[in-house]
Amino acid sequence: MCGRFTLTVDPAELKDTFGDYIFPNKFSPRFNIAPSQPVLAIPNDGKNTADFFLWGLIPSWSKDPSIANKLINARGETIAEKPSFRGGFKYKRCLILTDGFYEWKAVQGEKTKTPYFIHMKDGKPFAFAGLWDEWQSPDGGVLRTCTIITTEPNELMSTLHNRMPVILDRADFSQWLDPAPHAKHPESLLPLIRSFPADKMSAYPVSTMVNSPGNDRAECLLPA
Repeated sequence: MCGRFTLTVDPAELKDTFGDYIFPNKFSPRFNIAPSQPVLAIPNDGKNTADFFLWGLIPSWSKDPSIANKLINARGETIAEKPSFRGGFKYKRCLILTDGFYEWKAVQGEKTKTPYFIHMKDGKPFAFAGLWDEWQSPDGGVLRTCTIITTEPNELMSTLHNRMPVILDRADFSQWLDPAPHAKHPESLLPLIRSFPADKMSAYPVSTMVNSPGNDRAECLLPA
């Protein structure tokens, strides 16, 4: 599962890392992004432009937008089969931009889990594999929403949790964002749904301050 993450870098640093894409000129750093909140993502609409989507997928065919609360993550193993995700997997994929995420580790003998912050060893931003969609409300408004794909954990993440978000290698961005439909051969994308190399990642415990979505400040990242 992936239930919280960060995006603390400025647009210039995103541009340095993801040079092929267009980003907003300005946005505030986020230290504790939670479901239902805006996240910065690049959809495969052919424009190569990042925009803000609400975290929690509402499929276009859904009659109830509250389904978003259940669709913050999509299991990679069944993404091509589940009705909520298979259409997005074929037609509407995205990069969800981040520079780290949180996971909670159960400690034997303690009731409260310990939160950890996971990031790249080089400190650079990276991208989760995601799906997106547009949902039209009865009043005519349109919501753009997304979900983060998860997979089996690597060696690092397995010490913290039994799932991890799918992190895409930069060399695979163009394939994932190919606007051409993959309706006939969606299986060509399945090799991208894998755990990221553990030797490129690092993790450390942080304060339980991050447990509350209302705490969105730099102190969330301080080592415990």
